[in-house]
Amino acid sequence: MQLNTLLDLDIVAVEAEDEVSVLLELAAPQADSQRTRATAALEIVLDRSGSMSGDRLEAAKGAIEALIDRLDPTDSFGLVVFDDEVQVAVPAGPLTDKEAVRRLVRGLDPGGMTNLSGGLMRGLQEVRRVSSKGSATVVLLSDGHANHGVTAAEALETIAAAGRARGVTTSTVGIGLDYDETLLAALSKGGAGNAHFAEEADAAGAAVASEVDGLLEQAAQACSLTVRPTGAVATVRLFNDLPVARIEGGFMVELGDFHSGEERKLLLTIDVPAMSALGLAEVCSLELQWVDAAKLDTHMVTIPVHVNVVPGDQAAGRIANPTVRTEVAFQSAQRAKREAAEALRRGDAAEAARLYEGAGLALRGLGPLAAPAMASEMEAEADLLSSLSLRASHDDPRRVAKFTEADRHRKARRRGGHDPKG
Repeated sequence: MQLNTLLDLDIVAVEAEDEVSVLLELAAPQADSQRTRATAALEIVLDRSGSMSGDRLEAAKGAIEALIDRLDPTDSFGLVVFDDEVQVAVPAGPLTDKEAVRRLVRGLDPGGMTNLSGGLMRGLQEVRRVSSKGSATVVLLSDGHANHGVTAAEALETIAAAGRARGVTTSTVGIGLDYDETLLAALSKGGAGNAHFAEEADAAGAAVASEVDGLLEQAAQACSLTVRPTGAVATVRLFNDLPVARIEGGFMVELGDFHSGEERKLLLTIDVPAMSALGLAEVCSLELQWVDAAKLDTHMVTIPVHVNVVPGDQAAGRIANPTVRTEVAFQSAQRAKREAAEALRRGDAAEAARLYEGAGLALRGLGPLAAPAMASEMEAEADLLSSLSLRASHDDPRRVAKFTEADRHRKARRRGGHDPKG
């Protein structure tokens, strides 16, 4: 794993408070094509409540059969299904008899209510039973709201986070226009996974396939970033919407797993206190830790972040790094998208349109200052926001809110990351 840091302002005036932003660029190594990959552990948690009957359930079953074909006999696979009750349809274990597993999948029928929490907890238990030596992935597919068992988003996020603490990543696939995107996003956040929106049943198959791509091409597991303010620095904030745990002397950011060659970006802001001594001053330290997916050994790299304290007249002529400032604007737009989605869920389409349009105009205003590598991305994001502003007034608000949540989730949480095929 590589970690590179860029500051928007690397000099500050002596005896003057300031704020600096730090862009962290992370890159996983390219996996050796000749290597023997680690055994994968995958658990599917499938909603088979009454609303999933018909094309949705059949498409989900087809997607599961397709992923079975891609796994090796030594890989572990399991399937938990839930309606108002929870059932282990395929006990987690090696795929030594793929045809028997396919028959079990084909025989699934729709049921009643939606005990999502029960399905999630049972799925986590199953995959942990067979993956004690490495990481594992749970993919939950649902088209509705949790209406049985634990139903609060915060509580379900906590359940997923507990699984992540034991090496299990949880991703979600929301199907149709009636599922609770805030709940599934909370699950994905707690589980350090992805949140997919599949409006049509067939799109669920593509979402599941992308999760299998990432699982089979893992280069690093259990990645985390520890941030520790130093000296008189009191506050460091994370822009990205990622799970954060407070620890003594700072906080730890859960990054999840990285696939081969994957790149991501994180953004921090640091409140720099007034400092009286000239010269280099360390404002925080960064500690990146991960497990090599092939060898299962742990690695760590530590990088200090410094600013140069200079006389006030010298600091007055500083020029901000355009790459970092552009990333700040990009991440600010993701926050505006979250607020717009919340407005749509409240039924306030006018406010949502205003938020989308305002974020798009802000990005366009910074376009001439953007670094060349970011200019096209900024323009594309501004175009998307303008389109969402129009759709907020004319499209189904459920569709726009769900698309926004999935898009924001990817760009704010796994910034720079993309599907392995992508």
